[in-house]
Amino acid sequence: MALAISAFAIGSTEFISVGLMPLLVSSFHINLAQAGLTVSIYAIGIMIGAPVMTLLTGRLNRHRLMMLIMVLFIIGNLLAASAPTFDVLLAGRVVAALAHGIFMTVASVIAADVVAPAKRASAIAIMFTGLTVATVTGVPLGTMIGQLGGWRWSFIFISVIGVIGLLADYWLIPRNLPLPSKAKVRGIIRVLTNPQLLFALLVTALGYGGTFVVYTYLSPLLEQQMHWSARAVVLILVVYGLMVALGNTLGGRWANARPLIALFKMFSGLLITLLILSVTGYSHWLGLLTVLLMGIFAFMNVPGLQLYIVQLAEQNTPHDITMASALNISAFNVGIALGSGIGGQVTTNLGLGWTPIFGAIMVAVSLVLLLGLIWLARPAKSTDRHCVQN
Repeated sequence: MALAISAFAIGSTEFISVGLMPLLVSSFHINLAQAGLTVSIYAIGIMIGAPVMTLLTGRLNRHRLMMLIMVLFIIGNLLAASAPTFDVLLAGRVVAALAHGIFMTVASVIAADVVAPAKRASAIAIMFTGLTVATVTGVPLGTMIGQLGGWRWSFIFISVIGVIGLLADYWLIPRNLPLPSKAKVRGIIRVLTNPQLLFALLVTALGYGGTFVVYTYLSPLLEQQMHWSARAVVLILVVYGLMVALGNTLGGRWANARPLIALFKMFSGLLITLLILSVTGYSHWLGLLTVLLMGIFAFMNVPGLQLYIVQLAEQNTPHDITMASALNISAFNVGIALGSGIGGQVTTNLGLGWTPIFGAIMVAVSLVLLLGLIWLARPAKSTDRHCVQN
């Protein structure tokens, strides 16, 4: 729960610009694709920062590391709030992203280690609940603050939440947590050269990222194409966040026993939903209902993906579990950067209505890779059964 409090602060800033997109376009006189950089640049910062910061901070006391993470996070958001130009705003996003990447890496491993093996996906889901609650309340509230007082106040709001997270870490995270094995550069090579781990990382990037082709531009999609008002969009984002929270909870439970099979079903549901949205995206009510259904499937896969990468690392590269977790956090954000980048190009060249199609293509590729993982896992299972019989 202590980790969830900090995750709430970090989750609020990750997606805050989704609700502020129209305001940023107006303030800096940029187009939607450029405004989308606030999402993709942030994701790239996490993608690079997660493994690099893991290497640099691997032997730091976990309590002290969490404190440093939240201080860095607050500095990044205050820089964004005071940004005189769009480039400075992006710089602030990168600083906050560095904190985000290392936080999610460390927190995922801690959450998985402090519970019984059968509860690990659920424990990760509880930690990720901070992110989903941020989607329910933090992002819509930040959007509303931006609409009422200007987008700068939204980042000040996020900074205040960061201070609360800092205090929560100070008081609630134990000071004597065990240190993991020292992360090394060779660990990155060992993880990336293992076929199962590499396939799993690609599934994370493409399957999770597919949603962001649409989600990054959700506010303009709701306003311009489905003709909802700016005030209504704030309420819709709240309900969307509730759907995300429901999906995250269900996904954590379903992935505990057989994560691969559960993930295949989740991504299949997401693929079907995106294809439906490509048809209903111009409808006021049907489009809204499909968007909310997308919310259920959007982050449902996160606990299972994070659990599965830890399980694979335990089996294949037991000295690189923390690095495998860091690379999976990077993969999540490769997906966000790729998805939001593709979405920006699609909206510029084809229009908002085409974003669900390209998101569905990314998810479809992840399903093919999942089939490959299921196939790779079968010989191991057969060998295990043979050994037991002998």
